[in-house]
Amino acid sequence: IPGYGDSPPVEMAVTAQGRRTFLEHVFQELGMQRPVLVSPSMSGRFSLPFLLAHGDRLAGFVPIAPVGTKDYTAEQYRGVQTPTLILYGDRDTGLAPQALQNLQHLPEHRVAVLRGAGHACYLDKPEAFHRALLGFLRQLK
Repeated sequence: IPGYGDSPPVEMAVTAQGRRTFLEHVFQELGMQRPVLVSPSMSGRFSLPFLLAHGDRLAGFVPIAPVGTKDYTAEQYRGVQTPTLILYGDRDTGLAPQALQNLQHLPEHRVAVLRGAGHACYLDKPEAFHRALLGFLRQLK
């Protein structure tokens, strides 16, 4: 994610619209058409603006306790028809409950909770994570 960790900041990533546009460019450069967007933690600042503006361009969405879910209304979420797997670890008592509270308004969602996993549930319980993710991917059209 530009501007996080050791990556240099990117000017366009300052606004939600800029982050959405950045993600559009990434998909375009990679030649991706209707990808499944997996979005853990801080990447929510990029994925959520994209989902709400262009959810129809995604085959699926997998938010993993993303940040920024409270920036949008229940009504905005209800307008998204993208199949979604809300995935989180049950030991993530910070972001996960807030994200679930907001994302549950997505009409085409289901939830997978990884027992004994924290915020980085994909690292804590990789086999359970991959099982849940692959199960979701198999059900997509």
